[in-house]
Formats: sequence, C-alpha cells, structure tokens
Amino acid sequence: MGAITGDEYVERIDRQKSEVWIDGKKVEGRISEHPAFKGIIKTQASLYDLQHDQHKKDILTYVSPLTGDRVGTSYLHPKTKEDLEKRRLASTEWAEASFGLLGRSPDYMNTALMTFAAASELFCEQEKKCGDNLLKFYEYCREQDISLTHTFVQPQVNRSEIYFEDTEEPIAARIVSKNGDGIVIKGARLLATQGGITDEILVFPSGSFFKGLGKDDPNAYAFSIPSNQKGLKFVSRQPLNYKESRFDSPLGSRFEENDAIVIFDNVVVPWDRVFLYGNCDVAAKLYQETTFHHHAIHQTISRQIVKTKFMLGVMQLLAETINIHEYLHIKEKISELIVALETMKGFLFSAEKQAKLDKWGTMTPDMNALSAAIHYYPRVYPRFLEILQQLGASGLVSLPTEADFRSELGEDLEKYLQSATTGGYERVKLFRLAWDLCMSAFGSRQLQYERYFFGDPVRLTARLYDSYPKENFVQWVKLR
Repeated sequence: MGAITGDEYVERIDRQKSEVWIDGKKVEGRISEHPAFKGIIKTQASLYDLQHDQHKKDILTYVSPLTGDRVGTSYLHPKTKEDLEKRRLASTEWAEASFGLLGRSPDYMNTALMTFAAASELFCEQEKKCGDNLLKFYEYCREQDISLTHTFVQPQVNRSEIYFEDTEEPIAARIVSKNGDGIVIKGARLLATQGGITDEILVFPSGSFFKGLGKDDPNAYAFSIPSNQKGLKFVSRQPLNYKESRFDSPLGSRFEENDAIVIFDNVVVPWDRVFLYGNCDVAAKLYQETTFHHHAIHQTISRQIVKTKFMLGVMQLLAETINIHEYLHIKEKISELIVALETMKGFLFSAEKQAKLDKWGTMTPDMNALSAAIHYYPRVYPRFLEILQQLGASGLVSLPTEADFRSELGEDLEKYLQSATTGGYERVKLFRLAWDLCMSAFGSRQLQYERYFFGDPVRLTARLYDSYPKENFVQWVKLR
C-alpha cells in the first residue's frame, strides 16, 4: 500500500468509530465532521497529500525495502548522515505546512517507533517474541502508513519524589491480569495528543521509574492497539478552536490538536501486540539504551526552527503594518528572535555534523547539542510571546470578528481600524493571527506545550549537567 493520501486517512479514522468523549458527550457519527476535530483532521490529511506531490515525494517518501512501495520518510531507519539529513528535510516540509504548530504531526510518533524497532534486540531480553512483535508492528505501520498517538504520562495523583500507588483499584493504568489472549490493562494515562483521531495508540513506560524494582511489575509494559479497541476511551479536553472561521481563529481552527485522558477499562492487548510486560530491567533501559530521545528531539528541533521562522515573520509583518519597525527598541526585540533562530539552527547543524552510528546501527545525532537545544527553547519561547504582545500592544485587545466586518458597521471598521499599509479588514486579520499565537487559549496551550515538551525543564537541565563530559575541561584546567 505505502504512503496514503489525505482522503484515505480521513476515511480510516471515520470508519474506526473510536470511543471519544468531549464536553460530557460521546462523539457520534463521522468524527471528521465534529467541530472540535474537523480542523485538525483536515490539516493532517493535507500532510498525507503532500507525500504525493511530485515536487516533494522524493523528500517525504522513500522506497520500502520490503515491498518496493514508496513509504513515509519518517519511518526511515537512518544508516548514514545523508539519511539523517533526508529525515530532517521531510520533517521540515511537514512543519512548514503547519507553521511548526503541530507538536504531534505524524512524523513524531513514526520517528519514535522507528527508534524502538531499531533496538528490537533490547525487547528480546524479555523474550524473543516481544522483539519480533515490535519489528512486525513497525513494518506494518510503515507499509500501511499508520497514524499513531501515544501516552507516556501517569495521572498526577502525587508528585512527591517517591510515590508508589497502593490502591486496590488502579488509578495509573497497569496490568491487572494475563490470559491466553494477552495482557489486560486497567486504569488511566494522560496527555494523548490527537487521541481518538489516529489509527493506533502506542503505550510505553514512563521514564526510568523502574530502575532497581522487581522483575514482574504491573506498571512495566509496552504495546500498541487500535484506537477503537474494546474498553478504550479517550476523554478530550475542552477544544481551543475559538471558531471555525479562519479569520476569527486563524490558527486554532486548523491546528488545534486536542489532548486526551486515556481510560483503559479492562482492555485486552493481544500477545502479538505486546512488546514488554512486567520486566523492569528492560523498562529501565528503554530510554537510556535506545535512541528515542536523540531522534525525537532531532524531529522536534526541526519543527521548532520552522515555528520560530513563522513567529519572526508575523512580528516583522506586524511591525511594518503599523509602521513601528524603524524604532530601535523594536529592532532590538525582533532581533531576539533572529538570535534564537540562528542558535537553534546551530544546535541542529552541530547535532548532525557530530552524528555517529550507535550500537544498533542507527546514525544518531549528537546528544549534547540536542540536550542544549531542549534546555534553551523552553526558556526563550515564552519571551517570543511577550515580544509579540508588546509589539501588538492595545491593538491585540480590541479585535472585531469577521461577522462585524460583514455587518452594516463594516465600512466604519474598514476606515477606523486601518493601518499605515492596509485597510481595517487586513489589519485586524493580521492582528487576530498574532492574538491566536500569543493570547488566545490556543496560544497559551502552545506555550505550555513547548515548556514541557520533553518534561520538567529543571530535570532536563540536571540531566544535561550530569551527562555532559565536563571532566576533560577540569583536567585541562588542572594541567595549567
């Protein structure tokens, strides 16, 4: 089959009829027509269509080693630096189509799956069939262009440093039994972005929680199941797409991914979809001995660079529209984005330039440069929004809607809201775009998402400190 089209993606998601709840109601009918999901599903479909664009397919697809069909580049197992560059170019193409605003575009989870499949021998430490299951699933996803959501996060019951759930009825999802059909999962997981609008949900353990624990822990598991598996429920949060109008909600109407709580109500995971069960030793190694973080961050930085370019463009256009771009303090503020953009590009270049083959035969970007990038971006992104708010000032507060311009007040608004370079309609259209980036509920969610994309920023910083090879510098100083 190979790379699918947008229509094929939409048809598959509608046909699944996964159990999705939103605002106290179960979604009925075609989910692609539901107001909360239609925008993101349409946007996602457009990404799949790009794979068939004659000018882009050589970047976005490659020839499958199994079937000879063209499959998505995000599944490519990189063996050379050229492969790594192709993966980055493909991620950039999809990011540019969504202005870098989709944190969970399909290439993110495809990348994650690729890294785990490349290290399938690690899963064989549980038993050989687990590693075989993972490889077969990776090939299935690659050949059928399967879309994936995931959940790695447990409910925030108790955030103390040491907390072990001891309730009889599970809160965090765990294995409650095993039988001839598979393992049975009961409980909840958090933050399945795009939950309910993908073919499958991939579920992996949370971090290095399992180090030193026993051999048969019910919280140690990894698997994937279809989003419509019996007993699986997605509880979506309140949608952030203010209106369907691209004028009123220019970003939220297209790029609101939604995030879901996942409830496993005695869900049976078939044995051929189980990659890990109970083995804490393997669970503790998953993120240390695979290149999941390396390649996931590589994809993310590619997206964040595109997002920074987009924000820089919005700021400069806004400054030119109201004729403030010649002020020195405006140049200083916008230059902060230029510095951030070039810094992120530098991190990415360094990571690729220093890439090496890992023990699984995967060409892997340098982790020191990647770690510095994910330390840096969550700290500068809030400043981007602050600068945009300062540039727009009161102009971001009084924003009429598209309906206002179509009313009998339209001529007045066109005249009184004009700018140095545009009429009122075009000026408000631009300011609503800026508002949706930095002030709307959609923009606030983007902020929180970038802050915690790879977890607690303080822990990320500590991990960078602990892993960075400082001893060479210490010895150098001592020799002086």
